[in-house]
Amino acid sequence: QLQLVQSGGGLVQPGGSLKLSCETPGLTDWTAIGWFRQAPGKEREGVSCIARRGSSTNYAPSAKGRFTISRDSGVLYLQMDNLEPEDTAVYFCGVATVNRNRPCLVPIGYKYWGQGAQVTVSS
Repeated sequence: QLQLVQSGGGLVQPGGSLKLSCETPGLTDWTAIGWFRQAPGKEREGVSCIARRGSSTNYAPSAKGRFTISRDSGVLYLQMDNLEPEDTAVYFCGVATVNRNRPCLVPIGYKYWGQGAQVTVSS
């Protein structure tokens, strides 16, 4: 059973930056890995993800140009710059291990999830 451990998050002013981390110890077989967020009263949505097939990196329109996803030594990162109040949400990392026949930004069929990290953007 894979256990994802997240760190990062917090309170930041508009225009500020935060970096989220997600440890994926022992992860070898995966098809998609990414970051998702859920604001109060809203459904979970994809922010950025990496599809192993084709090694493609994907961003939601709201994240493009401001967020950067990366993976290094078994840790998944999300660098978030120029944050806006609309980015306020609980952020989750997720790992899929089978072919879900969906874009990796769609948070359906992910097998493992991190514990979540609150990101609050407010002045």
